[in-house]
Amino acid sequence: MSALSRRRFLKISGAAVGAAAAGTAALRAAGTLPSTGLSAEKGIRTVPTFCDICFWKCGAIATVRDGALWKIEGNPLDPLSNGRLCPRGTGGVGAHYDPDRLRTPLLRKRSRGQEEWVEVTWDEAFEYIAQKMQSIKQRYGPEAVALFSHGIGGNFLKHLLKAYGSPNIAAPSFAQCRGPRDAGFRLTFGEDVSSPERTDIRNARCLVLIGNHLGENMHNTQVQEFADAIGNGASLIVVDPRYSIAAGKASHYLPIKPGTDIALLLAWMHVIVTERLYDRDYVAQHGFGFEQFAASLAPFTPAWAYPETGIEPEVIERTAREMAAHKPATLVHPGRHVTWYGDDAQRSRAIALLNALLGSWGRKGGFYTPVSMDLPPYPYPEYPPSVRGKVDNPGQKYPFAHETITTGIREATLTGQPYPIMGWWVYATNLLHALPNEAETIKAIQNLDLLVVVDVIPSEIAGWADVVLPESVYLERHDDLNVEWFREPFIALRQPVVASPHDQKPNWWIARKMAGHLGLSAYFPWNDIEEYFRYRLKAGGYDYEALKKNGILRGPHQPVYYEEGLAPTFPTPSGKIEFFSPQLQKAGFDPVPVYHRPPAGPPGYYRLLFGRAPVHSFSRTHSNRILSDAMSENEIWVHTQTAQQNGLTNGQYVRLKNQDGVVSNRIRVRVTERIRPECVYMVHGFGHTSRMLKHAFGKGASDAQMVTRYATDPLMGGTAMNVNFVTFAPAEA
Repeated sequence: MSALSRRRFLKISGAAVGAAAAGTAALRAAGTLPSTGLSAEKGIRTVPTFCDICFWKCGAIATVRDGALWKIEGNPLDPLSNGRLCPRGTGGVGAHYDPDRLRTPLLRKRSRGQEEWVEVTWDEAFEYIAQKMQSIKQRYGPEAVALFSHGIGGNFLKHLLKAYGSPNIAAPSFAQCRGPRDAGFRLTFGEDVSSPERTDIRNARCLVLIGNHLGENMHNTQVQEFADAIGNGASLIVVDPRYSIAAGKASHYLPIKPGTDIALLLAWMHVIVTERLYDRDYVAQHGFGFEQFAASLAPFTPAWAYPETGIEPEVIERTAREMAAHKPATLVHPGRHVTWYGDDAQRSRAIALLNALLGSWGRKGGFYTPVSMDLPPYPYPEYPPSVRGKVDNPGQKYPFAHETITTGIREATLTGQPYPIMGWWVYATNLLHALPNEAETIKAIQNLDLLVVVDVIPSEIAGWADVVLPESVYLERHDDLNVEWFREPFIALRQPVVASPHDQKPNWWIARKMAGHLGLSAYFPWNDIEEYFRYRLKAGGYDYEALKKNGILRGPHQPVYYEEGLAPTFPTPSGKIEFFSPQLQKAGFDPVPVYHRPPAGPPGYYRLLFGRAPVHSFSRTHSNRILSDAMSENEIWVHTQTAQQNGLTNGQYVRLKNQDGVVSNRIRVRVTERIRPECVYMVHGFGHTSRMLKHAFGKGASDAQMVTRYATDPLMGGTAMNVNFVTFAPAEA
């Protein structure tokens, strides 16, 4: 990125803060936003906290003016935000003022899904839930209640479910997002890449992005480091069927055929091994099974890969040599949302192996070793042991699943095997948008005796609940302490900035009160969350008052690279980097990744790809007036040739119809040369069908509705969703 481009990037980021503040004032003046907070309060005060618009948890400073929330900026003491927030972070003001947000506990009035409710008190809601949970426990055992959770806010509800006796706690972030990546890296290095990712982008001399949309998938620290790396002259190689924002900065853009990434990775490794361009000392010292691995690459030449990938052999060779020229400061990014085609753990393992060849694991400009501060846990009583264990992966069908599989819980709810699941708690995750095949999720819900949803907005999953509990937004509550694993150790505090405008409550309060109704008060012996904080921080030797004042406690520098004297360790069975995997071989899988051509779609259909936008998070921000003003609906990217074949024009509305006949809401066509003709692309999270989301209802189309099919990764149970195809139907259909 040129100096001018970098200045413009920073100017735009700074302008977002002003836009959020100006937008808030304008909306309140127009009567769209309520006046909340303490009306008698005068003047300006600031409160440090950390963001919850996405999972990155950037440190922030919120400003209150005359008792009303005014603006949010980055906390300069925070190593994640470095004093700057992304557009959605600065727009977090809109979450507090959202007029569509949930206000009071609700009990279902009629059939599930009809969105008809009775307002009740918190005690009435808790008593209803407690009676249902005690009945389920008596008839089916405590394991028959499961929790789906996303983000740090779910920590106390997880604690509640464990105290109740259930081990069935899952997050879509594993089987629907990063799980294949973590499995692939664990099989290679013995460790995964953590979250935030342990990627040393700022020191990389060559950065390789494979289907990774940095700048659109707005992970703040990584985007800042990406700008730094490009500004410092790093080489950028982008592999993507779509010419993304990142591709616009690339030294080499490779417009790959969807689903053929393993073929390209094998060809790259073939070049690096046969031309002896790999880090030979690193591989000799730390590698296991390299000879078998190298021999397996013999057939996978760039000429072989060309008809599969559409990438010319000379481009494959040139980019392989470019990576090798900058080793070990070459970073092949592992990605985040990697559940694509069903062979995703093996594709991620191939990415891990390519990094291993370049010597980047544990090295500056590659992957650092994250560090953390030592904070003792609260001394709770022991959880009751589970008699039956987890339900999600019977017989270890997916042998390399190291976290709970959401769709495994859903399958048990549908079939009653290996034992019935009769109750779901759902916290801060819209399962109808997060899990593939909406119909399967709804069918599973109809088998339940109890569905409780805790959220800040009336999402689609809330519309199917028996009980809806309104949570305070992150600017109105405490959450658990964030003891982050990062290149710099720190502890962060989320604390209330303003009061909740209605009868919303923080998750810790919900969990503690629910425990009282279930007879589990012994597991919440503290009276309030600050008592819990003070105990843990005092036990660790830290000052709570300093944490409240600054929002951050930072620890001393610790070595994070092998170059700094950090001892290389690889917690694999061999104790080394496993180029050839006996673990996979023993389990009946390919010990070195092998390419399998992805199945094609029906004639006249196009592979559906989807991704993120920098101003929205999943499907949770579209009723935020500030963020929806920046992007109110999504578009379907269609290649010019595809548009001509289907009689489409730029800006017209169509509906999508998938291979199973499911038809989407209306979506605007974007005709562009920036995508391959055999696929289309849309931003995830739009097309809301919840009528309680008055502002977001019906705007854009839902990719989740089109994902009626999925391929399950045989290694770890992840659900690949880029296996669906769509064609076009008239907007009036």
